[in-house]
Amino acid sequence: AATDKDYDESLRFCVQHIDQIAIVCGTHNEDSSRLLTYLIDEKNIPHNHPHIYFAQLLGMSDNLSFNLSDAGYNVAKYVPYGPIKAVMPYLFRRAQENTSVAGQTGRELGLISKEKARRRL
Repeated sequence: AATDKDYDESLRFCVQHIDQIAIVCGTHNEDSSRLLTYLIDEKNIPHNHPHIYFAQLLGMSDNLSFNLSDAGYNVAKYVPYGPIKAVMPYLFRRAQENTSVAGQTGRELGLISKEKARRRL
């Protein structure tokens, strides 16, 4: 989608100017996150560089957050805060806008089931 392309292009710009810019890659899109990790490695930027963070909504894309953190990247989970009337429309918009996450939800459920089965052993 055009939005994904623009987002990825902004990541490239930010990495090229990392000494003047700080990035919070707030996405559940695995492809965009993977691109940023590639750009970081390509420029030999430390994974824990203080100007680069990945962030996802609490409870969403935990597999992405945990794997990035395990690889040494700075990761944050964010929690929308406020009255239900204000927060719920925001969450619904995030769900509608994140069509790229739609395909990941089934995969994430599969990963959770696999991990639950592994822990029973």
